[in-house]
Amino acid sequence: MGWVTASTIPKTVRAPDRGWSRALAAGGDNGTITSSGPRDAANTGSLARRMMLISAAWIVVLLLGGGIALERTLTSQVQSNFDEQLEYVQTALIASAEIDPYGDVRFYRTLGDQTFLEPDSGRYWQISGPGKESYPSRSLWDRNLEVRGGQPGDDPVFYNSDQFPNEPLRVVERQVVLPDSDTVWTFAVASARNDLDAQIRRIRSILVWSFAVLGLGLFVMAVLQSYYGLRPLRRVRAAIAKIRSTGSNRVTEPLPLEVQPLVDELNALLAHSERQAEEARTHAGNLAHALKTPLTVINNAATAQAPDLAQTVVRESRTMRRHVDHHLARARAVGRRAVGHAQTPVCESAQAVCRAVERLYPDVRFDLAGNKTARVAIERQDLDEIIGNLVENAAKYGGGSVFVTLDAEGPGGPCVVWVEDDGTGIPEAGREGIFDRGARLDTGKPGTGLGLAIVRDVAEIYGGSVALGESEDLGGLLVRLSLPRA
Repeated sequence: MGWVTASTIPKTVRAPDRGWSRALAAGGDNGTITSSGPRDAANTGSLARRMMLISAAWIVVLLLGGGIALERTLTSQVQSNFDEQLEYVQTALIASAEIDPYGDVRFYRTLGDQTFLEPDSGRYWQISGPGKESYPSRSLWDRNLEVRGGQPGDDPVFYNSDQFPNEPLRVVERQVVLPDSDTVWTFAVASARNDLDAQIRRIRSILVWSFAVLGLGLFVMAVLQSYYGLRPLRRVRAAIAKIRSTGSNRVTEPLPLEVQPLVDELNALLAHSERQAEEARTHAGNLAHALKTPLTVINNAATAQAPDLAQTVVRESRTMRRHVDHHLARARAVGRRAVGHAQTPVCESAQAVCRAVERLYPDVRFDLAGNKTARVAIERQDLDEIIGNLVENAAKYGGGSVFVTLDAEGPGGPCVVWVEDDGTGIPEAGREGIFDRGARLDTGKPGTGLGLAIVRDVAEIYGGSVALGESEDLGGLLVRLSLPRA
């Protein structure tokens, strides 16, 4: 089968000194573990300031756009009403006009608006035609309107005029051909714009002040909303400070639905850290307890100057080494589990391990099958440790054949790895005890009795499991390793 090079266990944190691990290290690159010093976390600015700036920008844009649209609508409506009054007067003039026997314009009825009779009243009309003398209203007195003229038509023309000093005018003109006349008469009606401009200025002033007050109120509301909306985050910060200062281990204060998931994750992280600390204390206590007895035996033998002191030291040293290797393996797995969610290809690890073990047992036949794309949520070094122990045990205690099946039970659940051999197997009654530290299948062969214990402990740390059974194909031992799928 095709082999791939495996990453080796770093020298600073090595696995128990096994032949397969040394062979695996010899076949790959030396990996190292590096760590960077603590760095200050960079911030990206204030959320409250960001929310207030966004709110202020949108308030200005929306109020400005809405104010301009409303101002144009209102001023257009006021001016339209003003123009309608002028057009009404113009229509009355046209309806009342007729041609006298001399070809001039005259009215067969007078207008009812007295302002056209008062000099400089601000309301004027004038009728003019080519080659004809203009016919003005009395309010014009000795002045004339400067009409623009044009082609006859049904639509009146409105425009502003500044021909009179300090009296801006709004003028409407219309060219009409009266009956019994070939002259194009221009009917012009003008009115001072002072009242119109005053109304427009009043409307604009009201709009400016109204929208300014509205904008200020909306901005104050945005500030209060930001302050009140972000208040739960300040409460979370206070709760975290309380955890650091008082030793509390949970955030129990009720919070809004949007913040509660963050608090739940924080509590989960605190619980995870607490479990890790408890596991570290437990490991330290177990290791101290496990080393206490061998050290006492060695100390007593040395104090009594026992004749078998050398044998006692060697025997107890092996016992202490087993304990140290076991607890170091667990500590490495716990530490790497806390780093993050790893994704390791099972096939690469199994191929590298089988190649390494093949060097130690050249007479054993290794077969590797199954899903070569399966990946598990476990660090590569720990996966090498687990599979390496299982494959080495199968090669050591089997009859010459080792069969490794990857993802043996399909992709529906966890990734299951089968390691089978053609040895004598283990009776069902003794399968559970074989996972105890120091338990060995054959005391005549070299080993420490920690392989399966390490496999079980490391697998359980990552949320997996290991179980023993009987191989249907080879007749020997079947080890079912279940690991969380990546």
